[in-house]
Amino acid sequence: MKAQTKTKNNRCPIKEKVEKIKQEIGKVIVGQEEMIETIIIALLSDGHILLEGYPGLGKTMTVKTVASILDAKFHRVQFTPDLIPADITGFEMWLPETKKSRIQKGPVFTNILLADEINRAPAKVQSALLEAMQEKQVTIGRETHHLEKLFLVLATQNPIEISGTYLLPEAEIDRFMFKIKIRYPSYNDEIEITEKHASGTETPLAVIFKPEEILALRTTIAEWLPPNDAPSIIQYIARLVRATRPEENDGILEDLVMYGASPRATIALTKASRVYAYIQGDDTILPEHVQKMAYPVLRHRIILTHEAEVEGYDSDDIITKILHRVPILE
Repeated sequence: MKAQTKTKNNRCPIKEKVEKIKQEIGKVIVGQEEMIETIIIALLSDGHILLEGYPGLGKTMTVKTVASILDAKFHRVQFTPDLIPADITGFEMWLPETKKSRIQKGPVFTNILLADEINRAPAKVQSALLEAMQEKQVTIGRETHHLEKLFLVLATQNPIEISGTYLLPEAEIDRFMFKIKIRYPSYNDEIEITEKHASGTETPLAVIFKPEEILALRTTIAEWLPPNDAPSIIQYIARLVRATRPEENDGILEDLVMYGASPRATIALTKASRVYAYIQGDDTILPEHVQKMAYPVLRHRIILTHEAEVEGYDSDDIITKILHRVPILE
């Protein structure tokens, strides 16, 4: 495998549009650059995002702002323990006056769905959302209904609350392409946030992309660099993902990792790295693109042992170890 060099091409318009999106979001949201950039990559990768952070850090506001900039349909659902699947998918309603049934579609029929505090929903609701995320369809009564072609779930969860919550099934967590950790703003950012929102004025936002443009761009990116055109970087990605599994690396992670990432992570990391390379204006996927995307793609797919948690490790520490251990060239 030969080392790849970084060269720029003429894809400036897409890079400029991405920067405009960031600027428009910056009119409302201060900081949180990683979250904003990852949401853009998820939109272009056809992936879903799990946002983890304390209340009041701008998660909901960011998602609503992104929907405005894209001129996309947006629905928010506050997940609670008494939620039922029909509250998400919709239901079949009987109309006595016509003696016919009618389908009342639920909030899942949208472009961007914000599932707020997703870990408060019971198992049946999780199952209904899982079908929507994976299959892009829902079943209401005896009929299957397809969702929008541009359909993105952004789910939030509070990492500190246990009462009234349900652990997300590992199968559902694996359906999220990214997990983003939302952190507290810096001192200067917090002052700017306060100044913006204390004024009480609403900031007008420009539409940068339309849903059909996002869908067209997905096709362009997929055709720009098919996987068989970058075999060496695919091999590097596969080695990284395999290294998360405790039986690999001569068992060096056996005491730290209970379960590693599945092949779905290999696919997700490849797609995310390709989109990131494209919007950066580079000619191919580079190791630095893969390393940047490794954290949001892998962190929720690595299940630590109890011993590792007691010693203060988190999944990001494991990813750092793997990135240092797995060679780029083989």
